[in-house]
Amino acid sequence: MTSVSPMAAFNRTRGTCLADDVRIARTHWSRLRGLAGVGQTGFSAGQALWIVPCRGVHTLAMRFPLDLVYLDRDGVVVDLRGSVQPWRFAPINFHAASVLELPSGAIERSNTGIGDTVEIVASLNRADAA
Repeated sequence: MTSVSPMAAFNRTRGTCLADDVRIARTHWSRLRGLAGVGQTGFSAGQALWIVPCRGVHTLAMRFPLDLVYLDRDGVVVDLRGSVQPWRFAPINFHAASVLELPSGAIERSNTGIGDTVEIVASLNRADAA
């Protein structure tokens, strides 16, 4: 996983935070690898992997389920997949420009729905700023 600076995913429509520790996968290798091989303790509530560009993901070599938020180029949610189990291929969505991978249950906790606007912004997490 790669990241330039501490980022957060904020649902502007609902006024909720999906994750305050967002890593960005932009290179071919980091997008292909994703979270494969990461243990569940290495990816917990408040964390996310934003895969850019991306229209669909796999959970091959994953050890835990993921929530997936498919975003168009304007950050509008075009698809949601909750609790995608390990060793699966998630559907491809041709309207998506990126996919936000979150720990299972994050979609429900944030009340995120299709049509919501999600922004990836500078994180306010003090631990990240130190």
